[in-house]
Order: sequence, then C-alpha cells, then structure tokens
Amino acid sequence: MIEQQLIHKINTRTKPMGSLGKLEAIALKIGKIQNTLTPELRNPCILVFAADHGIADAGVSPCPKEITHQMVLNFVNGGAGINVFTRQHGINLRVIDGGVDYDFPEGCGVESCKLARGTNNMLHQPAMDLDLCRLAMQKGAEYVRREFENGCNVIGFGEMGIGNTSPASLLLHKFAGVSLADCVGRGAGLNPEGVERKYQILSEVAAKYNPQTPLETLATFGGIEIAMMVGGILEAKKNNMLILADGFIATSAFITAYEMQPDILDNTLFSHSSNEKGHVLML
Repeated sequence: MIEQQLIHKINTRTKPMGSLGKLEAIALKIGKIQNTLTPELRNPCILVFAADHGIADAGVSPCPKEITHQMVLNFVNGGAGINVFTRQHGINLRVIDGGVDYDFPEGCGVESCKLARGTNNMLHQPAMDLDLCRLAMQKGAEYVRREFENGCNVIGFGEMGIGNTSPASLLLHKFAGVSLADCVGRGAGLNPEGVERKYQILSEVAAKYNPQTPLETLATFGGIEIAMMVGGILEAKKNNMLILADGFIATSAFITAYEMQPDILDNTLFSHSSNEKGHVLML
C-alpha cells in the first residue's frame, strides 16, 4: 500500500514524470524503508573501521603496511576525501582502530577498539579464528547500535587497511562463485606484473581452505575491519536503518552479511561503482 502511495506522490510533483531519474528510485526506497510518505534522514553517520592484514606481507600491495596508520591519522586530521564529503553534508564521521598494527597516541581522534594487531597471513593460517571474527562483528554492531540510540537512521561504512582488496577479492570469489581472475584487480596501484603476482598468491590461499559457512568463510579470508562492517550492517538492518554500501571493500562486507541475512538488501543503497574490477561484479 505504501509503495503505491509513494509512487503517486513522486509522480504528482511539479516535474516531468521520471525526470529525476535515480533520485526518484532512491526516494521511493527510503519511503518504503521508513514506511512513510514523509521520510527523514536523521543524524547521518559514517563509521570508518581500520585494520592491518597479514597477507600484505606477501606482496599483494605496492604500499607498505605503515600507510594504514598514516591514512587513519589523515582521516582524523581532515585531509582525506571522506572528510570533504562529511563536512559538506553535515555527516558525523567516526574513525575506529579495530586492528591496526600501530599504537595511536591518546587524544588524536582515533577511537580505540583494537582487537588484534592485524590478521594472520592467509598463506600460512586463516586470517582470523572464529572467536576473533565473532568479536569483531559484535563490536561493529555495538558502534551501530550506539548511533541508532543517538537518533541516527542512516549509516554508511568505510575502511582502511593496506592489502584489504585481497580479502575482498577472496570473499567475492567464494560467495559469488566468480572466477578469482575476474575478482583480482590493481588495488592501491599494482602494475600488470604485480596483479599477476597477487593473483597467484590468492589462488594459493583460495585452494588451501574449504570453509563451510559464511562465518567460517569470513574468518578464513576476511579482515577485522570487514568483520566489523558485517556486524554493523546486520545491526543496522535490525534497527531498520538506511544502509549505504560504498566501495569494493565495504561491498565485500555487504555480500558477506547478505549470505547471512539476505533481506539486508531491502535497506541498502549502493553509492557508486569503483574502478576495481571486482566491484562491478559485486554490484
């Protein structure tokens, strides 16, 4: 019933029918989520989770691991692209250390939730054990619940972690059945030889393990920040929030959460399609 009422309201505004394109579809979806003809976006928030990755030691990224903590500090100092968007639109930005291999100074603006100093190198052992994976999901959910209790009804997720296009590629490969070669891209700027080396490393990782459940798959191939986003996405759906999925890594968290609870799609908007070739396949 509400869907037809929303369509009628959108179509009877003073404009050619359909002239606002995707904005009309977005307005319809938000109205359906909130079950009202007068939807509101209240106290929007972006949660950026950061963690390091053991697989980075294998050479899957052209950047050293130290870039993770340097970029995190850049976020809290206002020097990143996300800072421009959040300032421009009045969005609350929280930057959370879930597993960075660095000790941030007190009072620097980074929220501490350090669960480990990065994941294991997947060439040798699963990225996380099940307990760490569950804990990361729980902590991510707690951050979202806190925002909801403070009046937030629209939440987005960001991340930082050198090497994390590798777990994202593996999660896409395992959950969607996409050829690994089609999932592996340039990441932070690999040349063609680097992409091939990354593919060979991830092929070895993919063949090494056979997880049976979405949780086991996330623990085996994922990252702490990805698991925190998964828990956050599931909590956002529980509270009927609008979920913004943006970028290759965050979308890998979304498809993982989708494997656990498919109806999260009803509450999710995808913000853009990046140049990372696996992202297009995810969408």
